[in-house]
This record gives sequence, structure tokens and C-alpha cells, in this order.
Amino acid sequence: MISTSAPFGQRYAFVVVAVIFLCLLIAAGLRSAPAVMMLPLQESLGWGRDSISFAAAVGIFLYGLAGPFAAALMERIGLRRVLMASLVLMSAATALSLWMTQPWHMVLTWGILSGIGSGAVATVLGATIVNRWFKTNRGLVMGLMSASSASGMLVFLPLLAALAQSGGWRPVALTVSIATAALLPLVWFLVPERPSSVGLVRYGADADDAPPVPPSARGNFFLHTLSTLKRAAGTRIFWYLFATFFICGFTTNGLVGTHLIAFCGDMGINEIQAAGLLSLMGVFDLIGTTLSGWLTDRFDPRKLLFIYYGIRGLSLMYLPYSGFSATALIVFAIFYGLDWIATVPPTLRLANEGFGDAAGPLVFGWVVAGHQVGAAAAAYFGGIMHELQGDYEMAFLIAGLTGLAAACISLLIDTSKPESDPEPQPA
Repeated sequence: MISTSAPFGQRYAFVVVAVIFLCLLIAAGLRSAPAVMMLPLQESLGWGRDSISFAAAVGIFLYGLAGPFAAALMERIGLRRVLMASLVLMSAATALSLWMTQPWHMVLTWGILSGIGSGAVATVLGATIVNRWFKTNRGLVMGLMSASSASGMLVFLPLLAALAQSGGWRPVALTVSIATAALLPLVWFLVPERPSSVGLVRYGADADDAPPVPPSARGNFFLHTLSTLKRAAGTRIFWYLFATFFICGFTTNGLVGTHLIAFCGDMGINEIQAAGLLSLMGVFDLIGTTLSGWLTDRFDPRKLLFIYYGIRGLSLMYLPYSGFSATALIVFAIFYGLDWIATVPPTLRLANEGFGDAAGPLVFGWVVAGHQVGAAAAAYFGGIMHELQGDYEMAFLIAGLTGLAAACISLLIDTSKPESDPEPQPA
């Protein structure tokens, strides 16, 4: 590993980023797969959308809940071990789903197992890599890695939709399983634990740089994770970040990521065209999130969040009344896509400012858990609303209003005077 990194010097950090980007991309593809499987499962097995949505909601919820524990476990037993175990679990769970015949089988495979596995290959992983490997340009790098979820849609959804339309849901599950397993050798050979593991320092740091020491790399990681939550929960900063990210999840992969393809299907648009719409959104999110990272390094993150959530809320309220013409959908894809995950870099910066570089990623993991709780709620909420009303109109209007609420909450965040430190002060 040392000889591999030697020709790159500090720039080896970007090799690590490239591998982690691929891992995040595949995890995003896995989490978005139920969206293209919904209609084939309904036709093939006769399951209702509420049952399928429940399985997707469980996976999204555990995807977020596992994040903070994964962040602590990475410090306890090593990032690479946790990452590889997660990839194995994701691949095995999706492969096992090929034999499912009852809704609870989907809850077990695509919900519980893949949710736990993908939880370690999520935004909190990107935050950990950024803090370990970069002294400068953190916002930009976090923007690039956050954009991997958009790229996951861009790369996977058209392919998965084509597979679902021609062969049903089983080829989708098999493709995701194979793609996940293919990442294992890349992680094993190219991702060291830390820069110091290969004789390097963080990118942009001096030779005598001393990176932040994790609060507890030893002891009971489970209790440490919960104690960090308890201390962070005593601050207003945490609850403002948690609330805005709850709404972020509610208005993105929870509602739109899970139900947009089915919504388009209700309006006479086939799966491949609808997946193409999500891919177009992915293109603009790749641009928007990367730009957001650049802006986060330079401007007040609270004002950026106000703009992002405001645009998102208005976009969601526009969609049900857009007429679903080609032009209207393109307009929606551009404005909504530009800030799909653009909220991540400014939220991470606020978490680091409020709780410090050492505890920041773990606290951010709990904030991301709020994101996934919101996403899980929206995934199930969308299915229930469709079963009750026969359409998604009210679900999207409510989501739009929550986006406007998040825009207002963002301006209340103040990291200049944290109310309490999430780490105990020495006596």
C-alpha cells in the first residue's frame, strides 16, 4: 500500500475518494432499486404498494439508523473492515431476495439486511473520509461524494428500469448484488485506514499535522454512540439540524425517490421514461451538489440551506399541477435536481462547527439518521396516501410545505455559541 501511494503523495486522498465514491454510488443504486421494482412486484406477486412501500421504508430507516453506529464502529475496529462487511451484507441480502414470495421476505432482505448494510456505506462514510483525509477543500470533496447518490440514479435507474420492464424484478436484484460484490477488491487494495497508515498526512496539511483524535476509539462503541447522541441532544443546534435533515429525507429519497416512477406511471408515463426523468435530475444534482460544496467553503451555510429548501418546497408543490408534459417535467427535473443532495455539505459544515472535527462526523451520523427517519416516513406515507386517495397529489403538496418550513428553520441555526459541548470537558 505504501508503494502504491508513494507516486501520488497527498493526492492519494483523491484515490481514496474515488473508491468511496463508487461505494456510495452502488449503495445509492441499491436504495433506489425498490422504486423500479414496485410495479413489477405488484404485477408479478400481487402485492399492494403499501406493502412494498413498507419494505422500502424499513430499509431507508435502518439505512439512517445504522449510520452513527457504523461511524463509531469504524473508529473501534477499522473503517475498511466495516466497509467490507457492509458490502458483503448488501450483496448477500439482495441475492437472497431472488427467492422471496411473501411481503415479509422483502422486509427482511431489502428492508432489514440491506438497510443495515447500506447504512455504513452512506453519507456518514463520506463525512468520515473527508475529516480523515482532508485539511482543506472539505466542502468541495463532500459535495462530490454526496453527489454520488445522484450519480447512482444516473448510472443505475435507466438500466434497472430497462431490466424491470423486460425481465421483471429479479434481474434488478441480481444486478445490484453483483455490482456490490465487485467493490470488495477495490476497497481491500486501495483504501487504507488513515493517511498515517501509508506515511502521509491529510491533503492540504503541513508535515507536522496532527489530525483530530476520535473521542473514543476503544471501549463499548454502542454506548459511546448513544452517549454522544445524549450530549448532542442537549443543544438547539442538533435539533435544528435534525429537523431540517428529517425534512430533507422526507422530500427526497423518501417520497420522490420511492414514488416518482409510480406517480409518472399513474400519469401514463412508462418506467423507462420516468427513470430517465430521475436520471436527468441526477445530472443536475451532480452539478448542484458539487457547486454547493464549493459554495459551502465560501458562504454562510445557513443561507445556502434556506435557498435550497425553499426551491425544493416550491418544486414539489408545482409538480402535481404541472400537467406532466415533457417541458414541465424537464423544468421540474432541473430545479428540483439542482438541490436534491445540495444540503449535505452545508449541514456537515454546521455539524463540524457546532461539535468539532473529532465528534462532528458521529453527531452528523445522528443528523443523517434523522434524514432517513424522514425518508422512511415519506416512503410509507406516500404509499398510504395513494391507497386512500388513489393519487399522490396531497402527498407532494404536504412535502412541499415541509420544505418551506425547513428553509425557515435553517436561519435559526447558530454555531457561534454552542449551548453545550458534545464531548465532556476535563475536570
